[in-house]
Amino acid sequence: MRQPCGRSKTTLFNNFMICLTDADDWQEACPVRVRFGRTCFFIYRRFIVPLRAILRIKTILIMTNQKPLLLLSNDDGVTAKGINELIKILRPMANLVVVAPDGPRSGASGAITSERPLRYSLVKQEPGLTIYKCSGTPVDCVKLALHELVPHKPDMVIGGINHGDNSSVNVHYSGTMGVVIEGCLKGIPSVGFSLCNHLPDADFEPSFPYIKRVVAEVLEHGLPLGICLNVNIPNTSQLKGIRICRQTNGVWINEFVKAEHPRGGNYFWLTGEYHNMEPGVEGTDHWALDNGYVAITPTRTDVTAYSFMEQLAQWNLEV
Repeated sequence: MRQPCGRSKTTLFNNFMICLTDADDWQEACPVRVRFGRTCFFIYRRFIVPLRAILRIKTILIMTNQKPLLLLSNDDGVTAKGINELIKILRPMANLVVVAPDGPRSGASGAITSERPLRYSLVKQEPGLTIYKCSGTPVDCVKLALHELVPHKPDMVIGGINHGDNSSVNVHYSGTMGVVIEGCLKGIPSVGFSLCNHLPDADFEPSFPYIKRVVAEVLEHGLPLGICLNVNIPNTSQLKGIRICRQTNGVWINEFVKAEHPRGGNYFWLTGEYHNMEPGVEGTDHWALDNGYVAITPTRTDVTAYSFMEQLAQWNLEV
C-alpha cells in the first residue's frame, strides 16, 4: 500500500516513476504526488529530451572533427586508378581532400606554373570526401589546396598511388614525389606511395595493408621537420614485408628514340633504360623491390652535401 501523501517515505524519483508508470492508479494517488509527477514529466519532455539530442549531435560532430585531415594528390591525374584506390582505403581512416591534375603529369617533379593562371573545379563532394581537379602540375595542386581549398592545415600530405616506381634516381623526376616534397617543405608530414606497375589497370590490392599501416604510423608519430617518406611497392601479390632502405645509386641511359619527321627534321621520344650501378647490394631500395619487399626510403628536403663542405672550403675560390 502507498503511504499517505504527507507521510511518504519514497524518494522523489520513485514518486516520479509511480506517477509515470501507474497510469491506472493516478486517481488513487494524492493530488500533490500527481502534480509533482506531471511537473517532472513536463521538465523531462521539455528540457531533458532536447538536451540529450543536442549532446548526441555534438558528440557526433566532435567525433567527425577528430578524424585527421589528409590532402591527396598525384601525377597520373584525378581519374587514375591509383589515386582512386588510395581514396577507397584511406576514407575510413580520415577526412580526405583530393586535389589532383586534370590529366597525366608524370615526370613533372617540382615544376610549378608561372606563365598562365591556374584553374580548379569540383569533381565530387560527399561527407568526409572532397575531390577537385586542377589545370596545373602536382606541386601546383598542393600549393593551391593549401592556399585555397583545405579547411585547415592537413595532418598529412600523400602522393600516389603512382603507376610506376619512384625508387633510386626516379625520386628526382617524379611528380608524385613533387607532391610529397612540397608538403614536407610546408612542414606537413608527407608520404609518397608508388607501385612498380605502369599499367592503367594495375592491381594495387596487395599494397593496401602496408599503405594503411604506414599512414597510421605517421599519423601517430609524425615525421621530423624536413623529412618525408618515399614508399615503393613491388608488383607482386606475395609481399614479404617492409625494408627501410637507402636510395640505389643508378642512372638512366639510352634515353631517347630518334625518328625522322615526315615534314623534315627529327623528333625524339623519351624512353630509356635504367642502369643499376650497385646491383645486388642489400640495403638499397632496388634490392628490396627485387626481393619482394616494400621499400621505405626516408628522404630529406635539405640537399646540402654536409660531408663535402669542409673539403670545399679548402679550395682556392677567391678572386
